[in-house]
Amino acid sequence: MPEKKQRAGASDRAESAGAAPPLLSWRPMRKNDLDSVTQIAAASFPHHFEGRDCFENRLALNPGGCFVLTGGDGAPKGYLVAYPWRARSTPALNTLIEAIPADADVLYLHDLALHPDVRGGGWTAPIIERLAQTARADGWPALALVAVNDAAPFWERRGFTVVEAPGMADYGPDALYMVRTL
Repeated sequence: MPEKKQRAGASDRAESAGAAPPLLSWRPMRKNDLDSVTQIAAASFPHHFEGRDCFENRLALNPGGCFVLTGGDGAPKGYLVAYPWRARSTPALNTLIEAIPADADVLYLHDLALHPDVRGGGWTAPIIERLAQTARADGWPALALVAVNDAAPFWERRGFTVVEAPGMADYGPDALYMVRTL
């Protein structure tokens, strides 16, 4: 599940008050980040719950597609989880998957979320572009995701378009399957 719509957060208020924005950067996710990732997910997607075991499962299956946004203290302020999957389909919410499908044909952006304190700071664009460049270099023809929480305009600004796909009911009535051709 992709990131909730960007909204002004504490970092935006700090910038307007003259304070410097926090210095954050994306790094590979580690197992000891999972508690923070789960907390950020719960705050970002209260109606699309996924537990720690789901994030641990995805990290184990595709560590090269899992990242966290951290600052000087090393505590995650955001995360991205992506892995190969079949086009026009998605794993059910909060389920463990046994393996990456042998017939995977897209890189599926499972989740992107930021802690409320850092939303609106432009932190998502670099990791989305990094993921797209890596996917293209690895031979994936497209990135795919499910937009929830009215986030389709956010994803459209990043090159994704809505594509007809069955089975989105698990993600809610506003869920849209989106693809970015690479």
